[in-house]
Parts: sequence; structure tokens; C-alpha cells
Amino acid sequence: MIPSPVAAADPGSPAYLERVYAGVLGKIIGVYLGRPFEGWTHEKILAELGEVDRYVHERFTVPLVVTDDDIAGTFTFPRALEDNGFDPNLTPAQIGDAWLNYLIDRRTVLWWGGMGVSTEHTAFLRLQDGIRAPESGSIALNGTTVAEQIGAQIFIDGWAMLFPGDPEKAADWARRAGSVSHDGEAIHGAQVIAALEAQAFVERDMNALLDTAVRLIPADSTIARLIHDVREWHATNDDWYATRAKIGASYGYDRFPGNCHVVPNHALIIMALVHGNGDFRRSQMIVNTGGWDTDCNAGNVGAILGIRDGLAAFVDVPDLRDPVADKLYLSTAEGGRSISDAVQETYRLVNAARALAGQEAIAPKGGARFHFSLPGSTQGFTADDPATVIANSDERLAITLGGDQAIVTTPTFAPEESSVFRQRGYRLVASPTLHPGQTVETHVAALATNRGPLTARLVLRAYDEDDALQEITASPGATLAQGTDATLSWTVPVLPNQPIQQVGLAIEGQAGDTLLLDRMGWSGAPETTFRKGRGRGVQWKEAWIDGVDLWEDRFRPEFHIVQNRGTGLIAQGSESWTDYTISTTASIPLADSAGVAARIGGMRRYYALVLAKGGTAQLVKCVNERIVLAEAPVGWEVDMSYEFALTVEGNHLRGTVAGVTLEATDDAHPLRGGAAGLVVEAGALEAGEIMVHPNA
Repeated sequence: MIPSPVAAADPGSPAYLERVYAGVLGKIIGVYLGRPFEGWTHEKILAELGEVDRYVHERFTVPLVVTDDDIAGTFTFPRALEDNGFDPNLTPAQIGDAWLNYLIDRRTVLWWGGMGVSTEHTAFLRLQDGIRAPESGSIALNGTTVAEQIGAQIFIDGWAMLFPGDPEKAADWARRAGSVSHDGEAIHGAQVIAALEAQAFVERDMNALLDTAVRLIPADSTIARLIHDVREWHATNDDWYATRAKIGASYGYDRFPGNCHVVPNHALIIMALVHGNGDFRRSQMIVNTGGWDTDCNAGNVGAILGIRDGLAAFVDVPDLRDPVADKLYLSTAEGGRSISDAVQETYRLVNAARALAGQEAIAPKGGARFHFSLPGSTQGFTADDPATVIANSDERLAITLGGDQAIVTTPTFAPEESSVFRQRGYRLVASPTLHPGQTVETHVAALATNRGPLTARLVLRAYDEDDALQEITASPGATLAQGTDATLSWTVPVLPNQPIQQVGLAIEGQAGDTLLLDRMGWSGAPETTFRKGRGRGVQWKEAWIDGVDLWEDRFRPEFHIVQNRGTGLIAQGSESWTDYTISTTASIPLADSAGVAARIGGMRRYYALVLAKGGTAQLVKCVNERIVLAEAPVGWEVDMSYEFALTVEGNHLRGTVAGVTLEATDDAHPLRGGAAGLVVEAGALEAGEIMVHPNA
């Protein structure tokens, strides 16, 4: 059933929640459909793939769920709103600050094609040089061709979903967000997409949606003209192939220079919307078979139709929704949020919209990480045994055994095939979301109709030193008679240097019996020691957010990092790490400052204890800019080893190094949680094992 349009305009309504979820699903499904053949021409697609109305990733020997700029940028850049207290007057400059915080130079989110080639890379370099948005993306600075490529349009869906039923405001925020990197027709294209999506919460008629959106951009713009033309071509001939031929002739790449201009691709989106008749599969077939920037265009079309129809959009396409299982990756400098899913990102967006509307945030089932509260959601859980069936049943995950046992897990870190992502241009930079010392808790139940008892135990799989997955199962578990339930709790044991890749349940019973998983989550600070890998594997290093110019692992120290200019860091952990202590022994061959950091939430959000040039020890807070909270003179020397220990407890910081103790209280918007690691400014740092543990 399609949710009520009136209710869907209220950020506090269940109808709005479902529409956002459907929009997120539509976005990622579209991207996964179009990603394998991105950049192909219409003619090549027809010759080699035919009409693309299904996933074709297997033909290209690539995973279905991959890292991609369209997804990462869409759900990362709106964090600027959260970082600035959900300020309704958020500026382009503040959104640009989020770019500098969440992007790692030449590693995350963007296509790093270089100055004057990649629009986003060009804007990032401008931001690094101190040029603030909107100048960073302006035609005046970067020229028309660079400024009018497609990026503002492909990243806009997350912002648009914050303003249900308010296309004017959505278009305004599209201008704010888009102007960090783009200008001119690129902004107009983003505004149309944003307005379509905002109005789609309250309007289903495609002609009415397009009328609303096009009124919000200049009537003499190229985007407005192409929308008029495509609609006219459709009105006179319902054959989408005829429209595609006219787009090629009038709005093709030969007329609009650059690597991926917004105008030709926007035309294909409008073509799919008017010729697709609101049908999700047909619309995706048209936009993907149409060619050019297929994943970007299909992602926008998917988001629009998902918002417009809610989850009803996917009823007839289970082959498109089910294999995705909600999974997505956000490769950013805040690595604890890189392994994500459509449910988590939905609640992030919904709570942002609620904050803008003056409403309280919602956290289903006590804030459990996995809660299955949205219809059909499975949050990445899959079974080893293909005969075991997993489905959402009344906000719980129903696991029906295909045999007498099953292992059902969800990812907590990069999959084994993640090296393929790097080969295809978008590396997965991620930290494990679960670590030793944290306590996993889950609530399960057995159906009353089961033929016998079920046994359930928590289980995890972690990479060993050679990158082979090793299985560790909690003992004992719980035996559930028919119709009973139980809570399972397990503190993850010490796993030195072994990133945890999966967590879930090991179930024993009879084929056909069903276990209901109601919720799963974990809490507490970790109890772990990080060191250099001793085997042949690389996952120990991949588990770190690598935000330095050079990380050399051939030398004797456990960690040897170098930052040539500015500040770099490496980090591991997530925002659930709140109160803890990080300690290590380190020396500084040469640096403006270097030491340990806590509550890291990106490249420019952290606390740190450092030894600084000039002979001082400092407690530092960085939120875009570096602020010294406390300092004292010390007679530290280069190449001498010093013990660093930084404790964060509530809004209080305590650091000890080189014989001094520094304390500070941060009452001005304190950082609440985040990863732990090492930080270095213009120089090098050599450190031994890094210990992270809960405070006494």
C-alpha cells in the first residue's frame, strides 16, 4: 500500500519514515544496477547486454554490493548538518568543512581524477587551499566545463529527503550543498532532482512533479529547456528509443564537454521518468539501457520512485531488492560508519529531519544496531546455507532452518572481496564496528509452532594473520523451547590484531523450524592491543583509517607514520567508543606535533595528547580548527621514547606524557565518541603497540 501523501510530509510520521527508507533502497538498487557498465554508450549496452532490467554484475565478475561515490557522497555530506547542531541556516562553507573532515585525500568517496579533470577533486583542492564554498565550486574560479559536471546531482538525494513536501526548501539546500563543488547548470540539475524528491512525498503524478520542479530553476536554463523537450518528445511518441535518439542528437556528450556533464545525463533521467510510467523495473531498464553515467542516473531515478511510491515500488521486483539485503558501504574518514545498511542510513536522515522540525530523535528497540523495524528489512543478515530462509516478520528477522543447523551473520568489516573495489577505483576505507572487550547482546525467540527446541549461540568470524576467516562461537548459548524467548550476552574475547568481519548466530534445531531475531547490538569500550601484522595478511592494516601521506610497515616500530604537510592521522574504532584510555610508547624523529588521539570522527574532529615543537605537551581539541585546551613546558627531545596516555571520560580529558599530567574540561560542544589512533603534524611518528581499554 502507498503511504498517505499528507502523512508523509510530517517527519514524525511512520509514512515519512517508510518513504525515506524506500528512497534509500531505490538509490542503492539503482547504483548497483548501473555500476558495472558505467560510462558505456547506449549502443554498446544494447549490443553486449541488451535491455538491462536485472543485475549483471556476475558477467563482470564483481560483487553486487560495492563502494561507489554516488552512495558514499549521498549519505556522508549531510553529516555536516549533524556536526553543526542541525542548524537550519547551515552554509555552503560549513558543508565544505564536512568535505575536509570526511574525505581522505585521494582515498575516499570521490573520483580523484585531478585538478581540472575531476570536478570534485578540483573543489577539494580549493578547499584545502583555504578557498571556502561556494567559491570553491564556482564557474568564476574553475570554469564552466569543470563546474557543470554531474556531481551535485548525484549527491543530492540525502539532502532532498530532509524536506518532505517542501520543494522550495529542498532546492535551496541543493544549491547550498551543490555549490561546494559545482555551479551553473549542475546546480539547476541538482535542484530539479531535489525538488522532485521533496514533492514526491506528497504528489504521485509525474507531470505535476516535473511542473513543480522546473518552476524552481531559471526558465532560460539549459536544464529547463531539455526537460521541456523530453516531455514534448514523449507526448508525441511513447517509444523511449525515439526519445533517446533525440537526446543523443540535441544533448549528447559531443555538445557538452568534460568527462561527465550534467546535461546529457539529466536528460536521460527525465526520459526514464516520463517513459517509465512509474514502474520501477521499466524505469530502471530505460535509464540503464540509455547509457552514459548509468549508476548515477539509475540511483537518482530509484530514489525518486522509491519516495514517490514507498515500499510498494519494490513489490514486483524482489529480485532487485532481496539480494541487496540493505547493505551499503560509506568509505570515509569516519571508518566506524563505513559498514552500514539502508536502515541505519534511513534513521540518520529521519532524525536529521526531525531535528530540523523540532522533534526528538527516535531509536527503535533501545537503540539496538540491528532492529528490523522497517518492513522487509534484513540489515545485511545472510545464511551460510542457501536452504535457510531469512525474512522480516513483524519487525523481527525470521530465520527458518533449511537443515538441522545454520549460521546467520551480518558484516562488521570489509568483506574478503574488498580488494576488487580498489581495482575498480573506489577503495573501501573502513574500521571494524565490533572489537574485543565489547559486549554483544541479542534477543531471540522460538515459534510456538516449532516441532522441537532450538539452540542459539552468538558467533563471530575474524581475519587471522593470513587473512583467513576464523570462527569463534560463544559457549554456552541458550536452548529455547517452543514459544519461549531469551537474551544472549557475550563479551568478545581478546583477539590480538584480528579484525572482526562478521557477527551473528549459530542455530541448531530441525529443518523447517524458525528462530526470531528481535534485535542485536553491542556496547562498551574495547579492550584490545593493536600491533603490526605478523603474517602474510593485510586486513590488520586495512582495519585502520589511513589518513597519512606514508605508513611504512617495514621498519622496526609497530607503527611508523609520516605526514609531509598539515595534519594526518590513523584511527580505528567507532562513535560507540565514548569513555576509554589510549596509550602507547612513541618517539618523534621530526614533527611540528605528534601523539595519540581519541574520539576521532574524521580528519578534523578529535581530541589529542601531543608533544609539540617548542618543547610543550598539549591537550588539543580539533573541530575544523586546532584549539589547545591545556599545555605545559617539557624538555622532550627528538628520537627519545615517551609514554603517552590519554583518557576521555564524559567531557573531561586527562593526559600524561614526558613526566607531566595535563587535565582539561570541554564544556563547549564536547565530542561524545569516536575512534582512537595516532596523529602527526608535518613530520613523523614512531610508536609501539597501541592499547585501548575501558577506564577504571
